Amino acid sequence: MCGIGGFLGARPMPAAESEARLSAMVAALRHRGPDDEGIWTDGRAGLAHARLSIIDLSPLAHQPMASADGTVWIAYNGEIYNFAEIRRDLEAAGYAFRSRSDTEVIVNGWHAWGPRIFSRLNGMFALALWDRRSRRLVLARDRIGKKPLYYTRAPARLTFASEIKALFAWPDIGRTADLSAIDRYLTLGYVPAPATAFADIEKLPPAHYLSIGLAGDGALGAPQLVRYWRLSEPGAPARPPAVAQLCGEVVARLEAAVRRRLVADVPLGAFLSGGVDSSSVVAMMARA
Repeated sequence: MCGIGGFLGARPMPAAESEARLSAMVAALRHRGPDDEGIWTDGRAGLAHARLSIIDLSPLAHQPMASADGTVWIAYNGEIYNFAEIRRDLEAAGYAFRSRSDTEVIVNGWHAWGPRIFSRLNGMFALALWDRRSRRLVLARDRIGKKPLYYTRAPARLTFASEIKALFAWPDIGRTADLSAIDRYLTLGYVPAPATAFADIEKLPPAHYLSIGLAGDGALGAPQLVRYWRLSEPGAPARPPAVAQLCGEVVARLEAAVRRRLVADVPLGAFLSGGVDSSSVVAMMARA
């Protein structure tokens, strides 16, 4: 896993101050990504990244990363299992790549297709994109919500991070408890999105992206929350499939899912407890 953070402000921030805040966010997230770290800011927007290297261990995969023409910047946490297929489509459209990373596929994909890139992604992710062309910050989270992403909105700034404690690198962010959210935690064992234990901090729901831009006078616009994916309703088959057919489909789908997750430039392992689920995964890893 990696850690990301950043901000979008209504007023330009001095470079020293914005870099100090972003560096403090990285320090709070370093346990998520001990292999590399980076910050980028133009005073209005800023991105921070703590990296756990999985694909393309070279400096070419350093984050935050820019698109091929430098107009879109990204900080990203996750893995995209079909990045090679998407990369081929982008190369056919004329995009050049400097690295072998899935990060560069996402940032160039946004440059090419905008929000349509999210429905193409097969993987787990939480990401932030700053599009200098439209002066718009976009936060997005994977379909099931495997990767966390929190944000808080003040009148003059939106701040986001992989973990809530990284938001507190900004001293003006409130720490007032949301007692109703804590009650839900004690009742349900978790806090349903978008609430958190803090009144002024929200988590981005799974399968959503949030877009917020700068108006002509520099003020922050209203955030737009968009759902980009929804689980489809199963249709009733004309004839129920045979048990053998269903068993074969489960094995094929599990094998394909495991094979996709074996793409890495570092050694992989598995936690084998001996149950049906972990034993099945390890068996498919051995088969692949």
